[in-house]
Amino acid sequence: MTFDVIVVGAGAAGIAAALAAAGNGACTALVEASPYPGGELVGGLPLLGTRNSLGERIVGGPLDALLDTCASLDGYVGDLFDWRTTWGTCVDPEAMRVAVVEQLAARSVTFLPSSLVTAVERTGGGATAVSVLDRAAARSTLMARVVVDASGDGSVSELAGATLERGDVHGGFQPVSLTFRMGGVDFGPLLEFVRDNPEQFMLGQNPVIGKTPAECAEQVYASGLPFVAMSAEDPGSLMGAAIEQGSLYPTTGMWMWPTSLARRELGLNTTRVSGVDAMDARAMGEALATLTGQVRAAIGFVRKHLPGFAGAHLAGAGPKVGIRETRRVAGEHTLSGADALSGRKHADGVAKGGHHVDIHGSGTYQKRVPIEGGRSYDIPYAALVPRHVRDVLVCGRALSSDREANGSARVIGTCMATGQAAGTAAALAARTRLGDVREVPVGELRDVIRAQGGVVDGTA
Repeated sequence: MTFDVIVVGAGAAGIAAALAAAGNGACTALVEASPYPGGELVGGLPLLGTRNSLGERIVGGPLDALLDTCASLDGYVGDLFDWRTTWGTCVDPEAMRVAVVEQLAARSVTFLPSSLVTAVERTGGGATAVSVLDRAAARSTLMARVVVDASGDGSVSELAGATLERGDVHGGFQPVSLTFRMGGVDFGPLLEFVRDNPEQFMLGQNPVIGKTPAECAEQVYASGLPFVAMSAEDPGSLMGAAIEQGSLYPTTGMWMWPTSLARRELGLNTTRVSGVDAMDARAMGEALATLTGQVRAAIGFVRKHLPGFAGAHLAGAGPKVGIRETRRVAGEHTLSGADALSGRKHADGVAKGGHHVDIHGSGTYQKRVPIEGGRSYDIPYAALVPRHVRDVLVCGRALSSDREANGSARVIGTCMATGQAAGTAAALAARTRLGDVREVPVGELRDVIRAQGGVVDGTA
């Protein structure tokens, strides 16, 4: 089979890349190891990084089409601020599952589920051969002019000859987690608890907010929707005491957000297992059993300590273990922590990030550093171009970045922004039969992204 563009990995970045490539006229294939597309985009998490801390919208394009489809299914909850550092776009994951499939079909993307890429080789005539193994153990070769690596781990870039960097380069990785959802939550009493107990929550951590934690708690209450993070960092807090007593595992906090108003459903992100290399299948299998035990403990904690959860029930667990960190591709430009934290702009910026630098550790440790002034930063096109490779672009969590910058850029919203940029660039390169993705005219690329709803300028 022959395509203009092959996207490998159907998580948030890969979905955006495939939609952008196809939307720009490229015959596009999307190859995914799982049986269903979407990854963390359909896992129930809020879509972080879609706005900077000032509330400015910094991601659009394919995201907008997906949110419109979710809204048509009553699955768009809203863009909410946690009065800490973070805006999140909250959606019903069940609606997003439908939206992803509908949007891929609407743009005639060829989706190949349960398929593993085993080799990437450049052939004559400017084409690239991608070897795929499907669930029937059948091998096939797909041909394309450009391949987009949205694998999350840089696997395709590595097969093509790129250099990768692992974790903290000393063998350490951020912990893995399993999110879950609880239905039948009474939002009113929970919001009153937030208002009356601001010391139990992470509030006002960004200097741009300019409010006390108590004032921030009032704002959460006034919103009518519980988008808030409970803190475990103080041993005297409810979570800290539960950890000390052994009824709750060591963790830094408990993030809550609405996933469905009709079902009175909240998502929760609190579990963690440290010291796991997510590239190690056996280690991940062992971690999963620990994580499900932590889900049980967390349910017991919220039912006992948080008003509004007494009659709540488990509505669903994440479809996969959440991975924060594995490998990063060495690109023509390396996005740095200084770039992110200073809100640095670049003339060749093709995507924006705005999430704080967020690096989780073991126990209750978490590094959280807000971007200066609540602004956004630019991701240059060169950060999507692997060194020593002519026909591959990388997007999502594995983009070229140091560990600190990756702690910001790894979130869903930014992954979608880099996915749109990579997919659009791949379509332009295929259309004009460029011999090297470095030859893509960045000015034209920025114009196309802008015209199609992406955000490349105009924000603080």
